[in-house]
Amino acid sequence: MQRRPGFPARMPGAGSAPAKPAPQPSAARQYAAVPTGVGLDSSAVRARMVQKLVASGIDSAMVLHAMGSVERHRFVDSALANQAYEDTSLPIGLGQTISKPNVVARMCELLLGAEIARTGGLGRVLEIGTGCGYQAAVLSLLAREVYTLERLRGLHDKARDNLRPFRLANVHLLFGDGMLGYAKGAPYAAIIAAAGGDAVPQAWCDQLAVGGRLVAPMALSGGQQMLLVIDKTPHGLKQNVLEPVHFVPLKSGIA
Repeated sequence: MQRRPGFPARMPGAGSAPAKPAPQPSAARQYAAVPTGVGLDSSAVRARMVQKLVASGIDSAMVLHAMGSVERHRFVDSALANQAYEDTSLPIGLGQTISKPNVVARMCELLLGAEIARTGGLGRVLEIGTGCGYQAAVLSLLAREVYTLERLRGLHDKARDNLRPFRLANVHLLFGDGMLGYAKGAPYAAIIAAAGGDAVPQAWCDQLAVGGRLVAPMALSGGQQMLLVIDKTPHGLKQNVLEPVHFVPLKSGIA
C-alpha cells in the first residue's frame, strides 16, 4: 500500500481543528444571504442544496457548513455537472458512483455523534472508498485529519486530480485494499465506508479508537443494504442498524 502525501495548503474553512459551528438557524441561510460566483460556482446554488438538506432532517451546523462550502460539481464529469446539486447519485467511472448529498451529510452527521467527537472534536478519520474525492473534501472540514483509501487506481488518480486545486493539508490519499483499513494511521476517531459488504471487516473494528464510531452500509441476509453504526466502547462494540441505503459492493484487492 502506498501512502500519498497530503496537499500543502488548506481549503477556506479547513484547518488543524474542526470549524467552530455557527448557530443552527443561520447555518442554512448564510450561503443564500450573500451570493458569490456565477452559474454552478454560485454560492446560491449550494445554498439551495443546503436548504434541502435541512428540510430532510440534517441539523448539524458543521455538516451544513461543509456541504455548503464544497463545490460538488467539480467532482463529477462536465456532462453531468448540471445535476451535481440534485439529491441523486451520479456515475464517476469504473462502475462507481458519487453518493447523494443527503447520504453524505447523513453519514457525516452520524460520525460527529461519536463519543470521542462530542468530547474533543472529530480527530483522525479513515474513509474507505475515496471515489472521486468529494466526501474526503467534506470530511476535511469536519475532522483534523482524513486518511482516504481507494482500491481502483483510475479513481485514486481522478480523486487526486479533483482534490489538487483545493490544496487540502489534512487529507492523505492512499491507494490500497480498503478492507484492510490503514493500520499505520490507527486508531481512528471515526471510520466511514462508501461500499457495502455482508460483514464489517475485522480490521476496521480493530483500527477504531475506543469512543470512536464506524458508519458503513451492510447487506442483510435478504440482500438489502442498511446503514450500520458501530460504537466502540470500553466494554466492546455496540451496533445499531438504521435506514436502507444503496451503495456499490465492497470488494477486496486492488485494480
